[in-house]
Amino acid sequence: MFASSTVTRGLSRCFNRRFLASQAYIRPTPNDAATSTTPSNITLEQHAALDSALRVDHAGEVAANWIYRGQHFVLGKQPDVGPLIQEMWDQEKKHLAVMDKMQIQHRIRPTILIEAAKIGGFGLGAVTALMGKEAAMACTEAVETVIGEHYDDQLKEMESFPSDHPSIPLLREVVKEFRDDELEHLDIAVINHAQRAPAHALLSTVVGMGCKVAIELCKRF
Repeated sequence: MFASSTVTRGLSRCFNRRFLASQAYIRPTPNDAATSTTPSNITLEQHAALDSALRVDHAGEVAANWIYRGQHFVLGKQPDVGPLIQEMWDQEKKHLAVMDKMQIQHRIRPTILIEAAKIGGFGLGAVTALMGKEAAMACTEAVETVIGEHYDDQLKEMESFPSDHPSIPLLREVVKEFRDDELEHLDIAVINHAQRAPAHALLSTVVGMGCKVAIELCKRF
């Protein structure tokens, strides 16, 4: 039987994160500079880093939504795993809604590969789900491992950004929140037998490398 997602959630996370940074975008305050304006005092290098980060993050959330859509299409009616996939998918929907708003706020163009992200994401989710529940969880494990590391790298890069504009501290907190969510998905996948998937090591390597290539492509295009 697949473990309930509630088992994977640390109690400290539930109690300590009473305010989620994403709520500033989900339920915005009118005329809030943190969610409606972008800093004008950052260097060209910092602006390029911000542009790249938000373009990749938006594309990643699009792909994640379609991965879970593909998994749910195949496994959604199975009572032991369908609700679990739906729960993680709902969280990714929220991530994408926030990224949509942040991209507009900071005037960042989306990647030209957005349709490829949708098709590739759905295909990856559906194919691994057809391989079995464990393979679907292995896919989630591999994807979230790469995304968690990617968000960590972004947070290090953002340390150099000036904090005098309110959107920058909020951006950092949103990235931290989303990183923690993705790592939570990773924990869920591991607890739900991701490592029992056939050819787990090979599957993880292929999916992980695919994610890293996609990140680099979206940074540039």
